[in-house]
Amino acid sequence: MNESLDDAHQVPHGVSEKTVAALGALAKALETTERARGHLYGFHQLTGTADFQLDDAVRLLRDAGHEAQARLVEREVLGRNVIPGHWTFQIVEAYNNTYYRPFAGIERDIVDQLADGRDHLFEARLKEQRRTAGHPDHTL
Repeated sequence: MNESLDDAHQVPHGVSEKTVAALGALAKALETTERARGHLYGFHQLTGTADFQLDDAVRLLRDAGHEAQARLVEREVLGRNVIPGHWTFQIVEAYNNTYYRPFAGIERDIVDQLADGRDHLFEARLKEQRRTAGHPDHTL
């Protein structure tokens, strides 16, 4: 154990460097999934925003005397499914239930099993290796 790291980031006794590296790779994959999930929420919010912006477009088309075009947008675009049978919130829900939550749960279980629940052991090791001892901005 490295005595300069806080207790939460000490590698438990008997945990190998290969295990620390494997847990780091697993965490990195989950972090990438977190980013993908964020993009999915961005897609959800942007699509919803665009749908509400169509209200203005429809109103402006009507104000400009283009009733047929306003009705076309209302009928064919406003509130439309983004993929057959689904709005974006349903895609987010399916992703969370089918992929994200099972992955996050498995990652948590493995960290609990192999590292006594201690997160970021790989990163903590890197921090210790890369910091400048005694530098005020490199404190633990």
